[in-house]
Amino acid sequence: MIENTYSLYKLIVLYMLKKVNFPLTNAQISELMLSQNYTTYFRLQEVLTEMLDTDLIRKETKNHTTYYYLTDQGRQTLDYFQDEISLEIRREVSNYLVLHSYELRSDSSTIADYYLTSDHNYCVNCIVKEGGRTLIELKFTVPTEQSAMTLADNWKKKSQEAYAAVMQILM
Repeated sequence: MIENTYSLYKLIVLYMLKKVNFPLTNAQISELMLSQNYTTYFRLQEVLTEMLDTDLIRKETKNHTTYYYLTDQGRQTLDYFQDEISLEIRREVSNYLVLHSYELRSDSSTIADYYLTSDHNYCVNCIVKEGGRTLIELKFTVPTEQSAMTLADNWKKKSQEAYAAVMQILM
């Protein structure tokens, strides 16, 4: 059995990322780890940093949200050490992922980011993905960063309504 709790935390994160077919955000990983009382927020952040440094996971940051992906090295490590995670912990993680699958998938498949353009406007890129495919992608140009942030936040909340409205108008 693993004696180093840091190693166990790393394996739990790898297990989570392997069980889903989409990236998880820092907030999603933190929510599971903290709700199950596995560790503290600050210790988890240390663990994630170590995992990035050792190429077990990789991250992408979009619009102030960090997404974590399992790397090939992380997958191989988990395959080798998965049995070091107790059956009880694996069951708890799996149950959590099943119970929260819709919210987790929705958070990871609804993307909105923005950037400053060369003409000093902001371009807001709004996307909904499902199963690795893009269902809808819209780009908006707005004059202020506040407008861009508002649009990006509202896209995450109302993308299903927007998609349905566009489909109704165009079909």
